[in-house]
Amino acid sequence: MRCISKRIALLSVLILSFLSVSGCGEVSYGVHYDKDSTKSAFRFESQDTRECADGFAANLCIPGEESTSENEIEAGSDSYSAAMLFDLKGKKTLYCRHPYERLYPASMTKVLTAIVAMENCDMDQVLIANEDCVPTENDVQKIKLKAGDTMTLDQALHILLIFSANDVANLIAVNVAGSLDAFADMMNEEALALGATNSHFINPSGLHDDDHYTTAYDMYLIFNKAISYGKFIEIISMSDYSTIYHNSSGEDIPFECETTNRFLNGKYPVPQTATIIGGKTGTTIAAGSCLVLLSKDSSDNSYISVVMNADGVDTLYGKTSAMLGLL
Repeated sequence: MRCISKRIALLSVLILSFLSVSGCGEVSYGVHYDKDSTKSAFRFESQDTRECADGFAANLCIPGEESTSENEIEAGSDSYSAAMLFDLKGKKTLYCRHPYERLYPASMTKVLTAIVAMENCDMDQVLIANEDCVPTENDVQKIKLKAGDTMTLDQALHILLIFSANDVANLIAVNVAGSLDAFADMMNEEALALGATNSHFINPSGLHDDDHYTTAYDMYLIFNKAISYGKFIEIISMSDYSTIYHNSSGEDIPFECETTNRFLNGKYPVPQTATIIGGKTGTTIAAGSCLVLLSKDSSDNSYISVVMNADGVDTLYGKTSAMLGLL
């Protein structure tokens, strides 16, 4: 059953003359919020023209100067392309490296998939799989859905965010929008509404496509929206999940899984300075290892961290831990 969109994202022209940003000083802005402009509303440096425009993000953290240190490695072993740490209460960016570089998000994409689903469907909506729900790639994360299989959106979101199943991402997309392409349009509309103007999404799963990309800062904007949903936080904080869905004959199909988040499944030590709430991983050959994460300090203040295109999981979790050591 196709769910009907409950809202239309409204984006036109947004002009702000003077804005005081906590931790960033007085900044004067006069930039049109125009998705077709060659200059992004969030100061993205074009790889072709190197054009730059300072932009607008009310009530959000704004990246400042790049953080540099002796252990910043540009390529090869132990390298990563972008890393950021945001203090949500103080509206400050505590660590910033390459915030506007276009990178592949891999399965971090599923954060946006979850947002679009939660905004357009009830949690008890029954989703029905068809042939479009089954990825043709063999070596991808999936639960091996078959046409006619059914589960609720609540079940699908748990499997999507905890186990990162690509066929379940397709299941959600087809039932919410009617097709994968129509859902991608909804994703891009939502990204623009959030100010993630340096992003473009082709599919709900994050499987590689050269035209499917985002930035570390856009990923923060998207994740920051996702954590406004209590259901999203509830799901990403789980270390494992078990459920029963059904095939076309109504027979039970038991399913259980462990989270792909190594902080939560005990495969990587949690930094002493932070409590890990949860997040979303992503890994492909092109994207490298990625993680967007919600954490808290000893005073219960919340932080979002993003690391993209790390050279392996040890580098990914090591860099995340190093940033959380700043708390």
